[in-house]
Amino acid sequence: MAENVIVEADDNGIRLDRWFKRHYPALSHCALEKLLRTGQVRVDGKQAKASDRLTTGQILRLPPQMQGAKAPEGRLSTERSTVHRQLTDREKNEAKELVINQDSSVLVLNKPSGLATQGGSGITRHVDGLLEHLKFGKKQKPRLVHRLDRDTSGVLVVARTAPAAAALSESLRRRDAQKIYWALTRGVPEKHAGTIKLPLAKEGRRGKEKMVGVEHDAEDAKYAITDYVVIDHAGSEYAWVAAKPVTGRTHQIRVHLANLGTPIVGDFKYGGAAAQPSRGIEKRLHLHARSIDIAHPDGGRLRVTAPVPPHIQKAWKLLGFQESDARDPFPSKRK
Repeated sequence: MAENVIVEADDNGIRLDRWFKRHYPALSHCALEKLLRTGQVRVDGKQAKASDRLTTGQILRLPPQMQGAKAPEGRLSTERSTVHRQLTDREKNEAKELVINQDSSVLVLNKPSGLATQGGSGITRHVDGLLEHLKFGKKQKPRLVHRLDRDTSGVLVVARTAPAAAALSESLRRRDAQKIYWALTRGVPEKHAGTIKLPLAKEGRRGKEKMVGVEHDAEDAKYAITDYVVIDHAGSEYAWVAAKPVTGRTHQIRVHLANLGTPIVGDFKYGGAAAQPSRGIEKRLHLHARSIDIAHPDGGRLRVTAPVPPHIQKAWKLLGFQESDARDPFPSKRK
């Protein structure tokens, strides 16, 4: 009997043939090509090629003869292995305190600044490593369906079941989700509301990459669009900006606001010296995923707002911003 397998967050962006090498190491490349050519392996019901890139939540149909080629339970390939250290009881309790919304299908976390979403070189503490302790009675570990930068705080949606992961990933793919971020910028955008349309591309050597704004016809350019509104400002020195990414490119909001000449405070990667704070404001990235509005896997909408972290609360107080002044910055665009 054919088996349906959901692509997990750890495999997002990987080539289809590389996915099989990870999970079905006994399957030769020649055998895989035959299965693909004859349509026995499908992605979201469609015929696929070995070079196709996978996306979290996609469903792979696998023929029954592949069972013997599967990697042993619990075994991960060397390229994917990550150190999961044992958590203390205190850390387990702290992990549970990150949960700000919970139901049978979805968890929503308020990720703190400085905590990576997933592991990597030199990273042993991350959200993915905490999920084993956030089962809340479920047999399987919750699954990441999207990410936040390590130094960005705020709303992070996690699926508690495979069907929920597939549904949430599909909503994100179709852009049936509205995410609103709050940022503190150094300087005030000349226009207090607008849309930034600036394609992005990656540059730099491996491990030191960064995103840069490029021309539309530049090689590897990916279009990127961000709506923004200035909610309040402190003279011409600082602004409280709400940003809604229409597309979901890496570091999109950070690059776009820096391109306006108003980098996010503490974002030295894209703002350089211009992102340096004053007035006792901390030298940390002041970017917070404030809210999300997304189709709930069980029907209706999931709407969650995350409290602002302490370092941004401190900046608000120093600058005289009142959180009670917050409003829906994009009322005409709400679904």
